[in-house]
Amino acid sequence: MGKAIQANIVDIPNRNIYFGEVHLDGDRISRIVMLSEMPNTAANYICPGFIDAHVHIESSMLVPSAFARLAVVHGTVGTISDPHEIANVLGVEGVRFMIDNGARVPFKFHFGAPSCVPATVFETAGARINADEVHDLLERDDIYYLSEMMNFPGVLHQDPEVMKKIAAAWHLGKPVDGHAPGLRGEDARNYIAAGISTDHECFTAEEAEDKLAHGMKILVREGSAAKNFEALVELLNDHAANMMFCSDDKHPDSLVAGHIDQLCARAVEHEVDVFKVLQAACVNPVLHYRMRVGLLREGDPADFIILEDLGKFKVLETWIDGQLVAANGKSLIPHVLTEPINRFEASPRTVADFRIAADGEPLPAIEALDGQLITHAIPVSKEDLLQDENGWQANPAKDLLKLCVVNRYQDAPVALCFIKNFGLKHGAIASSVAHDSHNIIAVGADDASLCEAVNLVIAERGGVSCVGPDASAVLPLPVAGLMSTDDGYEVARSYTQIDAMAKSLGSTLNAPFMTLSFMALLVIPELKLSDLGLFDGVAFSFLAKGH
Repeated sequence: MGKAIQANIVDIPNRNIYFGEVHLDGDRISRIVMLSEMPNTAANYICPGFIDAHVHIESSMLVPSAFARLAVVHGTVGTISDPHEIANVLGVEGVRFMIDNGARVPFKFHFGAPSCVPATVFETAGARINADEVHDLLERDDIYYLSEMMNFPGVLHQDPEVMKKIAAAWHLGKPVDGHAPGLRGEDARNYIAAGISTDHECFTAEEAEDKLAHGMKILVREGSAAKNFEALVELLNDHAANMMFCSDDKHPDSLVAGHIDQLCARAVEHEVDVFKVLQAACVNPVLHYRMRVGLLREGDPADFIILEDLGKFKVLETWIDGQLVAANGKSLIPHVLTEPINRFEASPRTVADFRIAADGEPLPAIEALDGQLITHAIPVSKEDLLQDENGWQANPAKDLLKLCVVNRYQDAPVALCFIKNFGLKHGAIASSVAHDSHNIIAVGADDASLCEAVNLVIAERGGVSCVGPDASAVLPLPVAGLMSTDDGYEVARSYTQIDAMAKSLGSTLNAPFMTLSFMALLVIPELKLSDLGLFDGVAFSFLAKGH
């Protein structure tokens, strides 16, 4: 027995809204009937579901099934998901885990083949995926694209291994995602000409326009740490056909609050035409990636959402393959029990491991930027730091704290440097989510707190921790040191508590743990720290090895 739903039907391609009836037959839309050429002001609205066009599910600290449980409440029916976070820990085994776990719930995950595992040769990762393994992954029907090609120097210099991965994708008719922050002019043209079709790393409108002019599709990113919406949203007015929305990295508390629905509402507040907004949010990703997601057409899979309005985009219902998966703010996807997989070999550290010898002039410090993945390198003098018999110490009064990266895959010396803008007055925070190799990263106001925060993560074989003067806390992440096995709403509550604890120590960052996780991401300039030393992301070489 079929089902019929009456609502104002949002026909995005034809820029039309009319009152009608959508008939379901099993998992498909059998008919769409116009009842009136004009919308019914008393009726709700029905349109295709939202798509997150680039997201690392792992950054939500949730396994795919738990991510889906939260996302459908906000009208998200599918994702373009790059599993390179877990791949950097567990290789192809990690990719298979993500696909298999996601298949256990009614949600349309579209995973890619990670292109850069490890991300660079300047850090220690847990796995390696070579060009032949990438080709094997791309041959799978449940792998839809080649994930973000972060090694843009390798593309520009036509590195044979890099070009072999891109060629495999094109041979199999699958798109290639890009990652080229700040790339402009001839370099951008050459990068795009190599077959790169998208970029989600633009942080200025000028950069995005440069890439759009050469045929690249641009993703407007708004995650928990990287926020480029305000810089790019106006481009939708002239370039809606070649733009999409994405979150890239989104923590669980942020996912509970909202997803692509929030970006639609904000874009309409900026007076962007609603059809252009919905084209970017619903249609473009499906067409570009050939997603198995319906677009509210006869014969399509019955994937759609019912909205209260086209201003606030309040989601009343979410349907996937003809199944109601969320209604009135409640998820109807049950929690799925998950058996964790991991690779974690680090031993507990001592306070002495976190000392920086007071030899000569101190190295430049990393300046973290709230809402950005890029950093600045800033000079540091002896007068800026504190010094005792154990060497250079953090100086919280000047917001110069110690940053460390501890190898999680084998016992090795701790890499150390100084960092500004985390704002901690006391204590430390640590995490085994440290893009992209996911060693342990920590920032602290003193060596003892750093050591304790790191050891809390080691004791759980992965997690995020916070150490204050009077208390400490840890959120375990037993799946690859990246994800929890708990229900997503419970993880969100736990994360909210530990995030608040970090901010109570003085951090003014919007998302201190998310920002911390990117301080080891060497492919984003200007200065970062890997487990092997302080890295200059502009020269693409070490400023100093070790500490």
